Amino acid sequence: MHLLDNVIQPYAWGSRTALAELLGQPAPSATTQAELWMGAHPGGPSRVGREGASRTLLELIRSAPERELGEAVTRRFGAELPFLFKVLAAETPLSLQTHPSLAQAREGFARENAQGIPLSAPHRNYKDANHKPELTCALTPFEALCGFRRVDETLALFDALGVAALEPLLAPLRASPDARGVSRMFEALMTFPSERRASLVAGVVDACAAGLARPGPFHAEWRQAVRLGSLYPGDPGVVAALMLNLVRLRPGEAIYLPAGNLHAYLGGVAVELMANSDNVLRGGCTPKHVDVPELLRVLDFRCGPVDVLVARPHEEGEAVYPTPSEEFRLSRFQLRPGAVSRPARRGPEILLCAEGSARLSLPGETLALPRGASVFVSAADGAYSLEGEGLVFRATAGL
Repeated sequence: MHLLDNVIQPYAWGSRTALAELLGQPAPSATTQAELWMGAHPGGPSRVGREGASRTLLELIRSAPERELGEAVTRRFGAELPFLFKVLAAETPLSLQTHPSLAQAREGFARENAQGIPLSAPHRNYKDANHKPELTCALTPFEALCGFRRVDETLALFDALGVAALEPLLAPLRASPDARGVSRMFEALMTFPSERRASLVAGVVDACAAGLARPGPFHAEWRQAVRLGSLYPGDPGVVAALMLNLVRLRPGEAIYLPAGNLHAYLGGVAVELMANSDNVLRGGCTPKHVDVPELLRVLDFRCGPVDVLVARPHEEGEAVYPTPSEEFRLSRFQLRPGAVSRPARRGPEILLCAEGSARLSLPGETLALPRGASVFVSAADGAYSLEGEGLVFRATAGL
């Protein structure tokens, strides 16, 4: 087993306190800290060290994949850790975004390679050939936009605003109150004439602000639209955000985001577990590249409420978040003094101590895990015991 030295991604929407406090570092930090990456993704692999030597977890795994990953994981995914584990700290909203399916990622990555688009190019859509289903579990109260809302609720929201300029965009939805109508309205919004966008978005934001002064069921959605409108004036994504479910997670609750799901994280701290990919197609509320035709090709326009997941008791003090993913499985241990967990092994793992402290013991070796510490446990390490007082998350393959 190896303690991990992890990369922090300094994206502009990050916090200057949340990750620093988790890691026991001075707060506020000198720069924004958005995501703590735990894993072997080439864009920010963790480092491991023994006896003064240091190398990346990616190098360690590729040097002996069957030893580190186990036979089943290596046979299914090759010499790659199939998941990427993160702590995300959103001070301001992330962009509206979605992720491709595996087939779409492979085709898009090959296509952009053939076109000679550098991986670092700002207009590059596909950074790798993998899909990116993901599970997000709240550590603090956490808000997100996730998937298209039921059509009747979306129409009620926009009708309550009473913005005349929206009527041509709402017409397809009224004519076809289903996924097809959602698709047509979203496309009309994203391709709205550029010279008229600012006026349309400002009109919607003003109507949302005015709506907050009267009773109604959509105050939370309107308040977020006003916030997004102040950050991204004239961006059609501000209006598109009003088509999505607003989800409020309590600590311990989670959402699963399959391919094609349009979403945006609005604020809070969470752990994320995903397939080992960094493919993102953006849909607005961002200064970054938005490829509308590719976005429309990838999006899933099915509409309805969002399932909020809670961990199900499993064994040995472990509770598991159920998802259909083969690449990953997230579970948690609420450790209590005097209790010892001896979880069954499932191949390679990353453990994160999110609260309190823990001890992980193998025959002849014990590793202390203070709050914020993470450890990679290889398939060859065999059975271990876990004890302490606090909260530990466990990321494993989903096979």
